[in-house]
Amino acid sequence: MVRDAPAAGRSFNLADLFEVVADACPDRPALVASGGPPERRLTYAELDARANRVAHHLAAAGVGPGDHVGVLAYNRAEWVETMIGCFKLRAVPVNVNYRYVTGELTYLLGNARCVALVAEHSLLPGVDRDRLPGLRHVLTVGGDTVGGADDYEDALAAASPERGFGPRSSDDPYLLYTGGTTGLPKGVMWRCEDIFVAAMGGGNYGGPPVSAPEELAACAARDPLRAQVHAPLMHGGGQWITWITLTTGGTVVLWTGRHFDARLALGLAIRERSQILMLVGDGMARPVVRELEGGEYPGLELFAFGSGGAPLSDDVKERLTAAVPGAYVSDNLGGSETGAMGPSLGDGRFRLGPEFAVLGPDLTPVGPGQEGVVARTGHIPLAYWDDPVKTEETFVTGPDGRRWALQGDHARVEDDGSVTLLGRGSLVINTGGEKVFAEEVETALRAHPAVTDTIVVGVPDARLGRRVTAVVVPAGPVTEEVLAAHCRTRLAGYKTPRAFHFVEHIERTPVGKPDYAWARSVATGGDGTG
Repeated sequence: MVRDAPAAGRSFNLADLFEVVADACPDRPALVASGGPPERRLTYAELDARANRVAHHLAAAGVGPGDHVGVLAYNRAEWVETMIGCFKLRAVPVNVNYRYVTGELTYLLGNARCVALVAEHSLLPGVDRDRLPGLRHVLTVGGDTVGGADDYEDALAAASPERGFGPRSSDDPYLLYTGGTTGLPKGVMWRCEDIFVAAMGGGNYGGPPVSAPEELAACAARDPLRAQVHAPLMHGGGQWITWITLTTGGTVVLWTGRHFDARLALGLAIRERSQILMLVGDGMARPVVRELEGGEYPGLELFAFGSGGAPLSDDVKERLTAAVPGAYVSDNLGGSETGAMGPSLGDGRFRLGPEFAVLGPDLTPVGPGQEGVVARTGHIPLAYWDDPVKTEETFVTGPDGRRWALQGDHARVEDDGSVTLLGRGSLVINTGGEKVFAEEVETALRAHPAVTDTIVVGVPDARLGRRVTAVVVPAGPVTEEVLAAHCRTRLAGYKTPRAFHFVEHIERTPVGKPDYAWARSVATGGDGTG
């Protein structure tokens, strides 16, 4: 049974939770930022002091409770400092994708109504301040100031390291911008208490959430866990594992390299004695597997691999556990609108948590053998920021009065209570009168050892309407016939791709999602550049 979140204790936001831990173990390492310059090591007391400086500087610049502060930067210590500092001030940090170009940056910063921005100096030229009249204050990190912005380190040096902030609230907002496979980015607005329980472990990852913030101080009596984070902090997964670690007294080993390098990442894990390696899907896990299988890495203390933001294929999970005997692989389903949903059981099946259900068209849970949409109740977001239409479509109320957040994933409930993901409704392929979920076919293809990655799309077909077509990155020599025969052992015949296109890599959108528009271009005979 799920206990209530810490509502029974004092009201809090995420900064309060961090401060409880910082006071309990001030000299414990909180953050090691490494992988690219500059490297920084901060204890809990030092991280707290720098976050206080951020908050005081922003307050002096006119930023107040409820104001939105954009963070446009690669992974670095300043990202974490700014995030905590905003919550101390009751301001709202806004994740900005560093892959965005000027038009996309203008849209997001304008849509979020950011009044301040902390930006990597190399990325700031993409911000057109003339088109953002509400953006009043800018700090630069990692280089010379640009266009009238203030230097981050100079700003912190002139600000107080002490706290001196007023009370905060469990209702303080947490805003996460998300970009799906298509469309403009959307801001998902949570209460701090709800995101803490739904995605940040509730102070007791894998168990019931703590009943009061003060319980987090018990971390001082435990040895800290060291989690090495490679996911970008501009995505929910990177933020969530960081908060899970910080609110349980652990050490965040933050990868700050511009590009993922498996050999260097494993070297960092040895040096920092990392115990948990957080990756993003096969794109990071496969290189790690190859390094572990092909090299010597004595001294590794890893006992767990985690992945979020993209699925791990079954063969990669098997190879990880073979390379590090006894290691646990956690491949979690989740989303910006629902938080962490449950662990993978393999073959596209997941075990959902108690707040989840698969809902039918009448918004009631379906039974075994039936299909519907994955949804969460209880600790869910308030709304999409400034988008009442999308809010009404996604956050719905069932006939029994329960409020649900629809993840968008279609799934089938199995006899044992697990669910098999079928795919996103937006990626359904209608072929010959049958509906095929692209992600279900992709899961089947990725199970073949000769497939590194794949995107499945529907292309126009005179007879079928749409023809199921796979764009595949092969891991080695393989034929269309072999892959089609493999799919037929796992899927109905109408779901099996009727055509295959082999490519060297899969293109991704600016938010890191598979680029289905590019794949359709490849599948229809284009080169994917148009």
